[in-house]
Amino acid sequence: MKKRFVTLPNLLSLSRVVFLPLMVFLVLRGYHGWFLLSFIVIGSTDFFDGFIARRFNMVTDLGKALDSTVDVFFYVATAWFFYRLHPEFLQGVNFYMLIVFFSLFALSFIVSFIFCGKPIMMHTFLLRLNGVLVYFLILFSYFTNTTYFVTAIVAIYIIGIIEEMIIFVRFGQVDSDTPTLFSLIQKETKERIP
Repeated sequence: MKKRFVTLPNLLSLSRVVFLPLMVFLVLRGYHGWFLLSFIVIGSTDFFDGFIARRFNMVTDLGKALDSTVDVFFYVATAWFFYRLHPEFLQGVNFYMLIVFFSLFALSFIVSFIFCGKPIMMHTFLLRLNGVLVYFLILFSYFTNTTYFVTAIVAIYIIGIIEEMIIFVRFGQVDSDTPTLFSLIQKETKERIP
């Protein structure tokens, strides 16, 4: 049976990239309310694309790769949005932690290329959790000081990216939806025991 390339989950994933220029325009023109509304709608597609794909058996390797590729653009754009809208929350330690995060983020693609033959972005539990946290960070930052929330999110991202790189080094290419390093170790241990 041939899998369809044009599916609702894939279209939802693509919408995050297609509407990025509109969101950039809204931020640059100072339409912060419209930006917030568009971010709520467009950012929610990151949840719904995977949910619909799993619920209606539309999960494909293409869909996973598309979601990961789109996520890279959307997450980098979100960091820029946050910097433009709320630079006061990125001062001091948070600024340096972001540099460390983006350095490790770039390094993770190099490590995956070396150990898996291609750049891969995992969807581990920590990285999925942070996707949700960043979504709420943008929302909460309109109403309250989120300096410490930023610190926590970046710290979790750093741990998640390190976990991702350890997975690549130790196990090579695995399913990008692998929940944790420990789940792989546990699976490996069970397979060794007769």
